[in-house]
Amino acid sequence: MPAAATSAAQWKIMANDPLLIGIDAGGTQCRAWLACVDAKDELSVLGRGVGGPANPQAVGFPAALQNLNAAISAAFAEANLPRAPLESAALAAAGSDREANRAAFMQWANDSRLAKRFLVVHDALPVLMAGCPAGWGIALISGTGSLAFGRAPDGRTARSGGWGYLIGDEGSAYTVALGGLRAAAQSADGRTAPTRLVDAFLERFQLARAEELIPAVYAIQNDRAALAALAKIVLQTAAGGDAAAQNILDRAARDLAAMVAAVARKLEFASPSFPLALTGGMLLDSAALRDRLCAALLDAGCGEIAPALVAEPVRGALQLALAEYQNRTG
Repeated sequence: MPAAATSAAQWKIMANDPLLIGIDAGGTQCRAWLACVDAKDELSVLGRGVGGPANPQAVGFPAALQNLNAAISAAFAEANLPRAPLESAALAAAGSDREANRAAFMQWANDSRLAKRFLVVHDALPVLMAGCPAGWGIALISGTGSLAFGRAPDGRTARSGGWGYLIGDEGSAYTVALGGLRAAAQSADGRTAPTRLVDAFLERFQLARAEELIPAVYAIQNDRAALAALAKIVLQTAAGGDAAAQNILDRAARDLAAMVAAVARKLEFASPSFPLALTGGMLLDSAALRDRLCAALLDAGCGEIAPALVAEPVRGALQLALAEYQNRTG
């Protein structure tokens, strides 16, 4: 699939080609790629759009749908095209494998006349599509939330994690950020050894004393994306050699490895080594976390694995939109 957007002049040549869109509804932001498909079923990306958080569990359905619409409209605008119903659309969103969420997205697509054919899937499937060329393996997400999803060569699927920030999301940016804040609070109290996390968070919020973190943090308690963004401070502090921050990353790696190993056991892979696709800000931005993950996978009984990084899961969503188009017209 070409990476560059198609110019308006090129669009004129392909004016009769069907239009498709793939959408990745992330917990921090959503992305939409608008493309046309030619007679050989080859895709050309015409426009890309970005919107705000679109995980309904995090921001609610009204805000999620508003951000999805913004991303879609931006993709049309970049392609210099008026927004119109498409031939096929695929939306990847956390929690969409639950019937109530899926029904809400389907209703939105119908009401907005998004596309003649609309597919909604959970957010890990496009990662697997984009990162596991044979169509089987495991996709691991560690962004605002966390989830492992796998597919066996015979089509069986399994998952682990994805329980949300109240009872799950181990190894996610949100959990790592909270771990860092708690470690800083405990250190400031003298309950644990000194950690550079205290000064790092004070600098981030431009505060003078540790006690001032209380109002600063609780002021953003309902903004999961803003809290999850604080995980970068833990990553940076760990890179500087801070023991408390490194312990938090070690725990995150073990938690993520446990999810992957659980899926591998459920699917009974023939080999302890298998295709593994990684995405989400934590895994894409931190080589240290990826290294810890690979070591933790070995400890969990998995083999040597060279994971593939999927920087743009929306690419997999667009592939699913194409498959949906082909299934209905083939």
